[in-house]
Amino acid sequence: MKDLDKLKIRDVAAGAVIAVKVAPGSSRDRIVGVLGDCLKIATSAPAEKGRANAAAAKTLARALGVDPRAVELTAGHTSPRKEFLVSGLSGADARELLGSDQGAGRKKHG
Repeated sequence: MKDLDKLKIRDVAAGAVIAVKVAPGSSRDRIVGVLGDCLKIATSAPAEKGRANAAAAKTLARALGVDPRAVELTAGHTSPRKEFLVSGLSGADARELLGSDQGAGRKKHG
């Protein structure tokens, strides 16, 4: 994934906090790439009643290969710019997974 080094990820005691920009109303749920210092996630869910937040958390969990319950929205509940805590994962591991074929939402070819 391009510009992954610019992505804001910080380590905390419980795991890694990742800065995310959520774009609701897309045709499908996917990680678009890095926008500024945020991971941009497009979701088909509308930005109402927390649906886009839940879809973004699920998309992030899938990209990182973690249980969806390990991903928690910690800031930006009503803003497009958010922070998600990924429990049990270091910032370095999160960055590595997002840079892999799995994390970018691409299938591995082999």
